[in-house]
Amino acid sequence: CQDQAMMKTMSGGNCNLNVPAKNSYRMVVLGASRVGKSSIVSRFLNGRFEDQYTPTIEDFHRKVYNIRGDMYQLDILDTSGNHPFPAMRRLSILTGDVFILVFSLDNRESFDEVKRLQKQILEVKSCLKNKTKESADLPMVICGNKNDHSEVCRKVRTDEGENLVSSDENCAYFEVSAKKNTNVDEMFYVLFSMAKLPHEMSPSLHRKISIQYGDTFQQKSFRMRRFKDMGAYGMISPLARRPSVNSDLKYIKSKVLREGQSREREKCTIQ
Repeated sequence: CQDQAMMKTMSGGNCNLNVPAKNSYRMVVLGASRVGKSSIVSRFLNGRFEDQYTPTIEDFHRKVYNIRGDMYQLDILDTSGNHPFPAMRRLSILTGDVFILVFSLDNRESFDEVKRLQKQILEVKSCLKNKTKESADLPMVICGNKNDHSEVCRKVRTDEGENLVSSDENCAYFEVSAKKNTNVDEMFYVLFSMAKLPHEMSPSLHRKISIQYGDTFQQKSFRMRRFKDMGAYGMISPLARRPSVNSDLKYIKSKVLREGQSREREKCTIQ
């Protein structure tokens, strides 16, 4: 039914949270292998850093927020650095709302990869934007990770990273250390601000709630507290699964045909 189409449902444990579609977003993390994408995501979700490196094929996470009584959902797509399936990468870009492009400050090739990714995102999103007639901005952070390493190891100058974002007010540059947790929270704060999302979605500005409290997360008593007593709460869904490729393709198709226009449209190639 139409009402169900306007909602995205998060199921986990005993809780079943309905989040308005307008408050549901997808964050896509892209970059070469071994630059620390998953470490940044781990810092965001759990405040932890994993020393052991495990290659990522594609990881999907979901976090749900109650911020001053309003529900928000953030899906996080942590992509592979090898890009074995170019069509999947394009689909990830098409369905993304906010982007983090990660390179390692001690790896010149990873910086060159970020430049290619930035160009591809702008091209793919421009294609979709022309067909949907949307005027939405494209919030993006370019992130130089491993700034805890010695300056002797640095292969990319700060001004080179800053030059990538100098002409776009919706794109910011940060040098961070996922290992030392340096500038990570500040990076997410700026990204969410550019996306016009509540800044309380950044890691340090909301209370963390366990999934066991999910049933009370959306109760009326929880939502209707006096404003001065209300804060920001976040909960990770341990059972979240990535939407199928078919679902993502239908989502893109619905965006293109949203206006109900009957004439044939040229498709954005997803290959």
